[in-house]
Amino acid sequence: MGLMQEFGDNAPHQMDASGLYCPEPVMLLHNKIREVAVGDLIRMVATDPSTERDVAKFCHYLGHELLASEREENRYYYLIRKGLERGAS
Repeated sequence: MGLMQEFGDNAPHQMDASGLYCPEPVMLLHNKIREVAVGDLIRMVATDPSTERDVAKFCHYLGHELLASEREENRYYYLIRKGLERGAS
């Protein structure tokens, strides 16, 4: 499990998007990112397979770091570090 096992359960911010479908998981992640400090870790769990694509793109385009992602059965886990959002001053 690597980083997810080491930090995921202990990440200071947890977000559960289980049962939600595109675009809701990424919308919730966007809201959660606004609430936390730069450098903070967020552990996200989702059940929508499209999050595999969407979370990575969200992080890439907005300047956050996707540290780990993994799939266990029908659940997708992500460990994200908030970066300095692009366009932010």
